Parts: sequence; structure tokens; C-alpha cells
Amino acid sequence: MEILLKYKKIQTDGFSFRLAKNKVFFCFMIFMSMIAISPVIFIIAKLIIKGIRQINLDFFYNVAPNTLEAMTAIANGEIIPGGIANGITGSILMVLLASVMAIPAGILTGIYLSENQDKLFANIIRNISEILQGVPSIVLGIISYLWIVINITKGFSAFAGSISLAIMMLPLIIKSTEETLKMIPLTIKEAAMSLGVPYHKIIFKVLLPTGMGGLLTGILLAISRVLGETAPLMLTALGSSVINFDVTKPTSAVPLLIWEFYNDPNLLDLVWSSSLFLMGFVLILNIIVKRIAKKYN
Repeated sequence: MEILLKYKKIQTDGFSFRLAKNKVFFCFMIFMSMIAISPVIFIIAKLIIKGIRQINLDFFYNVAPNTLEAMTAIANGEIIPGGIANGITGSILMVLLASVMAIPAGILTGIYLSENQDKLFANIIRNISEILQGVPSIVLGIISYLWIVINITKGFSAFAGSISLAIMMLPLIIKSTEETLKMIPLTIKEAAMSLGVPYHKIIFKVLLPTGMGGLLTGILLAISRVLGETAPLMLTALGSSVINFDVTKPTSAVPLLIWEFYNDPNLLDLVWSSSLFLMGFVLILNIIVKRIAKKYN
């Protein structure tokens, strides 16, 4: 009887020790997670505190102010007049053009790589895509400048800027498309083939709708990346002080305006508000696309 009681006591003590160890490890994971996300929390808090003061209707409808207007407003203790309407319209224009060029090409290339995984040409394209993904954005801007600005458009333009953004989007869309299609069970494709469905309809009517959630996520990542790029646009779109919808002329963008504001001490307050807008825009875009992807899933 005593042996049995001792055995039960040892078993209980061991269970309590494991339970305590589990709680300690759980608290440690929570602590490390808080450390990991704390920079993001501090950045968001800083942007909100510094940038919310400049957010108003004029911020979305008016173009960027000049130095004299900013100095006058600061001297009178007022918020800086004007906004970033020229940057918002320019960013939307160039990202739309880049998406029109990059999304179809990226999805079709990803389909080819997924369907021809072991072929030599597919491996070459895959390697080029992976190398392109690691190329710094400033290098892509220089290439776009030499290729588009000098030889094709003969000047800075929204079209040249959209091409540089499209080049940056391609590797992400290609990779996400290929990996998404790889995760689709082979039985789905075999079922469609057994019914005599043509090959192109299997791709566009079966595989792509099945993997739509992953495809949208990859497209969103590509768009989110190029929305904040500055270096390629400095060498291709250049910037503009007015709202411009002509793709053959220089156009501004929100990242370009942030860079211009940063270089003018009188416009520093607009750096925070522009950055806050850009972060909020990407967040809203993420929420919308995730809801669409959830519907397909």
C-alpha cells in the first residue's frame, strides 16, 4: 500500500512539474512574440501620432504644397496646406498599368513552370525569375531608364515607371502561381481529363479557379511591394507637381512625394501623414483581397 501511495505521489509530482514547465515555456513564447512585433507596433503608433494631424479632406484632393506655403503655415501655427492628390493618382495609374502588364504574364509563366517542372527551358526561366527577385530595385530602375526612358519613350513618363514596377512584380506572381498550382491535388486534374475536357479548359476552368485564393495572395504581395518603391520611379517617372493622367508624361507617386518632403525641412510633417496614408492603403487592400480569397477558398 505504501509503495502504491509513493508511486502515485511521484506520478502527481511529475505531472505538476511538466505542467509548470509547459506554462513557463508558453509564457516565454508570448514574451518573445511581443518582442518580435513590438517594432511594428511602435512604427504604427509613431505614424498615427505624427501623421494624423495632417489628414483632412484637402490632403486627398489638393496637390503637394511648395516651401513658401509650408513656411507660412508653420509660422502661423497652422497645419501645412495642400495634400498628395498628385501622388495618389500617379501611384494608382502606374500600379494599374504595371498590373495589366505583369499579372497575365506572371500567371501564364507560372502555369508553364507548374506544368513543365522538369524541362530544361522551364528550369532556366525559374532560375531567371529567382535571380530577378533578388535584384535591388535601384538596379531595375537603371535598367528601365536605359531601356525605356532613353530608347523608347525618349523621356520620363508614367509608362516607363509602370514598366519598372511590372518587372518587380513578375517574380512574385510567377512564384506564387507555380507554388499554388503545385498544391492542387493531381486527382482534380485527372478527373477533368477523364471527362474529356480540353487541356486549356482544365487550366482556366478547373486549376485557376481552384487556386484563386493563392493567386490573389501572390498578386497582393506583388502590388504591396511596388506601392512603396521609390528608387525605380526616380529614374523613370521622375515626378510631377500637378495631377497627371497622361502616361507619356512625368507623373508623381506617393513614395516620390515622401522623398521630396523629406528633403525639405518645412515639409517634414507631410512625411508622416503620407507614410500613414500609404500604410493604411496597403492595409485596406490586404483586407479586401483576403475577403475575396476567402470566398474562393
